[in-house]
Amino acid sequence: MPHRLFLFYANRRPEDAPFLQELEALQRQNPSYTFVPTTTDMSRSDRSWQGETGVINQEMLAKHLKSAASPIYYMAGPPGMVGAMRTLLNSMGLNDDDIRTEEFAGY
Repeated sequence: MPHRLFLFYANRRPEDAPFLQELEALQRQNPSYTFVPTTTDMSRSDRSWQGETGVINQEMLAKHLKSAASPIYYMAGPPGMVGAMRTLLNSMGLNDDDIRTEEFAGY
């Protein structure tokens, strides 16, 4: 792809993150793809973790998206998370025309 792709991937613990190794491997294969995994509950994990910790917030986005020009944001996940991310992006001045969402309820 000619454009940059950033994937922010939040899970409670590494052991809760489906396809974690595969998503990490894609970054090694594609220089246009940046994978940003984050965990929100490492206190309940037995694994070590070198990635981000905490929820995806304005600081985390700013840290990793410095080189993103006119981004389009795609969000998928539980309705509460998708709604919170839309609210965050709107508070950062982003227009809803630049935001795409898909909610996965019931899991």
